Amino acid sequence: MSPRGVTTPDVRERLFGAAERVLEREGPGALTSRAITGEAGCAKGLLHAHFSGLDEFVAELVLDRFARVARHAEELRGRVGQRTVAENLLGTALALLSSAGPTVAGLALVRPEASSRIREALAGGAPGFGTVQDAIAEYLDEERRGGRIAEGADTATAALALVGTVHHLLMTGGPDRRNAQERVGRLVALLEATLRNGSGGHVE
Repeated sequence: MSPRGVTTPDVRERLFGAAERVLEREGPGALTSRAITGEAGCAKGLLHAHFSGLDEFVAELVLDRFARVARHAEELRGRVGQRTVAENLLGTALALLSSAGPTVAGLALVRPEASSRIREALAGGAPGFGTVQDAIAEYLDEERRGGRIAEGADTATAALALVGTVHHLLMTGGPDRRNAQERVGRLVALLEATLRNGSGGHVE
């Protein structure tokens, strides 16, 4: 899924950021190539000079934001023993929640070609929810070895619960980001208490 032509990262990010602003302000129905380039303040044909069309653009936007949050999650291991476990988990969860924004995620669902491109890229190894989940589980394993969470804590299930909840909110939560953030915050607090106490045991 390489963009057509030679695209510099600056141009891609300029267009991606513009698309997110259009979606945030006006909703999915307003997202057109013209609206994106107009918001970006660039030539109207720039998007089509670098992408085969709007579906490829949307797919690349979502994949780019997934890759960004995956990098954020992989940095968790560098935070082992720092701040609190809840703060570290919440930071990653909120990054995932806003990685492409609920509106962008919803937009991909109603554009079959974009969704197909995303699924194909994820199947080929592009970072996605699974990558983030694995990174969170590995971070929690390190914290368990360091003694900040209980020896019997089920780190894999905690990671699944956190990422699964964020995925659900992205797909169903709509534009009320503050409410979603509050719900994730409550879940993280519950998970930290469970991990610290080691209750629940490991589920095979």
